[in-house]
Amino acid sequence: MELIDTAFAVFASGLRLAIPLLCACLAGLYSERSGVVDIGLEGKMLAAAFGATAAALSTGSALAGLAVGVATATVLALIHGYAAITQRGNQIVSGMAINMLAAGLTALLGNAWYREGGRTPPLDGGARFSPITLPGAEALSGIPVFGPFYKTVLSGHPLPVYIALAAVPLTWFLFFRTRWGLRLRAVGENPAAVDTAGISVPRLRYSAMLMTGMLCGLGGTYLAVAQAASFLPNMTAGKGFIALAALIFAKWRPVQALGACLLFGVLDAVAIRLQGVALPGIGQVPVQAIQALPYILTVILLAGFVGRAIPPRAVGVPYVKER
Repeated sequence: MELIDTAFAVFASGLRLAIPLLCACLAGLYSERSGVVDIGLEGKMLAAAFGATAAALSTGSALAGLAVGVATATVLALIHGYAAITQRGNQIVSGMAINMLAAGLTALLGNAWYREGGRTPPLDGGARFSPITLPGAEALSGIPVFGPFYKTVLSGHPLPVYIALAAVPLTWFLFFRTRWGLRLRAVGENPAAVDTAGISVPRLRYSAMLMTGMLCGLGGTYLAVAQAASFLPNMTAGKGFIALAALIFAKWRPVQALGACLLFGVLDAVAIRLQGVALPGIGQVPVQAIQALPYILTVILLAGFVGRAIPPRAVGVPYVKER
């Protein structure tokens, strides 16, 4: 029973660690399915984390922080959309510019406003998202296996976790059960055919960038206002790039994206658990090696277990309307 409780605790920790990856992965899914490469997921999440923290500090409301975080990331997504869709610029360069802008600007503003080396003061009270206990969590806790699973893994997370999890079936429904999703998938494969049918390619791609911005805003807000309870410079720590790896691992599908992000989150949780633990026959593993474990396993999984991952055919190619 103790082993099951430990496994559930690790999985719950992995779920919390996977949420920023899931938000960024779904964000990349919308943009790349529409034909726009977006490696600026990292920068949008970082900017959203800073904007959400600043708003939560000034208003004392976590929901206000969420609104500002989503708005901040959406503005950056639309800027990237303008560069990539309207101006037909290099999408890799535009995404990297957003990453660099967010990293520099958040550190600069954080130091100028709070004088703590780019950090912000800690959030507390209503300025931070608190864990939510689901109905019946305590009453069902006595049921073997299911009770501890429901109480430990499913219950006790802040609001952004449940929003991010709900975004997975919603994304599946939008992509595979709506006319908009059909058109969006088509524009990522053959934008000329979509244009011939009288449907605006730029409008579809801009709508995808709006979804990208909102999801990045949710992920960045969760990092700062729920998980860390403050903003730290470069606190995203490469999560946007790992999310792109998870997107490839999931082969650009929402349900598989959830599985891939959960896998990476659990690997990260296991790595945290292993810090300072002496392994049989090996001894205590250096902290640096443990911290590198999720990234090493990411490379191994992508190199050896993904198989052939075929991206949308028109991804990264600016569409030029034929006269």
